[in-house]
Amino acid sequence: MINRRTFVKTLSAGVAASLILPAKLMASPTKKLIGIQLYTLHNQMKEDAVGTMGQVAEIGFNAIETAGYADRKFYGYAPEEFKTIVQDLGMIPQSSHAGITVENINEVIEDTVNAGMSYLVLPSLNKSKINTLDDYRKVADEFNMMGEKCKEAGLIFAYHNHAFEFEKLEDSVPYDIVLENTDPELVTMQLDLYWIVYGGCDPVEYFNRYPGRFELFHVKDMSSEPSMESTEIGEGSIDFKTIFAEKEKAGMKNFYLEQESFHMDTFTSITISYKYLKTLID
Repeated sequence: MINRRTFVKTLSAGVAASLILPAKLMASPTKKLIGIQLYTLHNQMKEDAVGTMGQVAEIGFNAIETAGYADRKFYGYAPEEFKTIVQDLGMIPQSSHAGITVENINEVIEDTVNAGMSYLVLPSLNKSKINTLDDYRKVADEFNMMGEKCKEAGLIFAYHNHAFEFEKLEDSVPYDIVLENTDPELVTMQLDLYWIVYGGCDPVEYFNRYPGRFELFHVKDMSSEPSMESTEIGEGSIDFKTIFAEKEKAGMKNFYLEQESFHMDTFTSITISYKYLKTLID
């Protein structure tokens, strides 16, 4: 893998010009963004974060969502430095997955703002500590508090689901409880399309019931094999064309490729997914 200095030096002048774009241009409302959740490349990011993001930019992704925030750094880089690296590669540092708690929320918000992000996402809940619907209502109260702090700082707070939130509890669906007890002005949802389908629910049905609540998508396809592993977008069983046709009703503004299982070279795989994702927004 190449490091940042080598990556920049070895780019041809033409490629460099296409990658190193002004941040204002990248943020233009006419620019179509195709994002990637960097957990997709977590092994490569551990080895060489900058070189990996450089390859992501060459494929065509122009927005990133991080999954490497620890010790007040992003993949080992201070927030401001990480922002510069990503922007120098022609991408937007748009969203961060972080282990947010009521205790650390203020410092996480500060770092997320300094990294140039727009969204702060809680990637999961500790299922073992949530056993009743009242527990989910308390979670919703915490989300509202976090969302208010994020809003004051110019961020948007979001929650990322897995499948367990769709398992009935006391004759109700916990995910519904969270939606119904959070303020839409303070909390949005990052809907993981793989996990909602895995949980036996229909994304479009949720768009109809809770319009405008799903500002972010995780786009992850599901293999038709019994393993139900994640696979390249467009190669699995999830009907993304139908889902994206209802993106305005959902309230979707941004989306990120995420994949957890690979049976080919990782960069070849995400290139296949990128090409399919372009057809969804072109």
